[in-house]
Amino acid sequence: MKFSSALVASSFLGVTSAFVTNSPSKSACGPLAAATPEKDEKTDVVFSTAIPFMERPPLLDGSMAGDVGFDPLNFARGEGELMSYREAEIKHSRLAMLAAAGWPLSEILDKKIAAAFNLAPLLDATDRAPSLLNGGLGKVSPIYWVACLVFAAVIDASGTKRATFKAEGYFPGNLAFDPLGLYPKNEDEQKFMQTAEIKHGRVAMMAVVGYAIQEYVFKQGVVDESPFSFTSLWN
Repeated sequence: MKFSSALVASSFLGVTSAFVTNSPSKSACGPLAAATPEKDEKTDVVFSTAIPFMERPPLLDGSMAGDVGFDPLNFARGEGELMSYREAEIKHSRLAMLAAAGWPLSEILDKKIAAAFNLAPLLDATDRAPSLLNGGLGKVSPIYWVACLVFAAVIDASGTKRATFKAEGYFPGNLAFDPLGLYPKNEDEQKFMQTAEIKHGRVAMMAVVGYAIQEYVFKQGVVDESPFSFTSLWN
């Protein structure tokens, strides 16, 4: 039975709750709220919310958005490593959220845009977007890749500078970019927004992997595979 990887990602929302935490006052996504870590009153051992039968890693004390003590392989052995992993996670989350939206949009609009500018479409014969598994990346203009690298390098350099010089109020992923003034002033609401971002980012990372695998296995674009997920109800 064929299915949409976007829907599969949504079905895994409950799984992502194992990796996320509540804000003090409310959950970022309602039923995805994580439980409060349990403490063994006899031994004073605090157990991980993500893996209840394991002791919570000392560094993961719940102070960071999206942290419920999930580090079974003990990757973060120091504060520096922990911050590096969070920086990497938030960067990948943001890219994945863009990709999760951009992938199906490219399959919907690519041929229309190509026809309007008298260009060859990038989609293959089965309407699949170029990817590592699908191939076709060689058809993308080198100018595009250079522009992406330059843009990413500028953003990354800005974040690295803020982290290195410990800019006021800095935390992993904080680029001081808020042109619309959406970031709240209240600390609880800030934690809520940070948690919402990391939750959606984790789901998006699963969705993009799902897109790639689905198209490779079924040899069909995700939009064609499940058009009900990407078209308006009246169509």
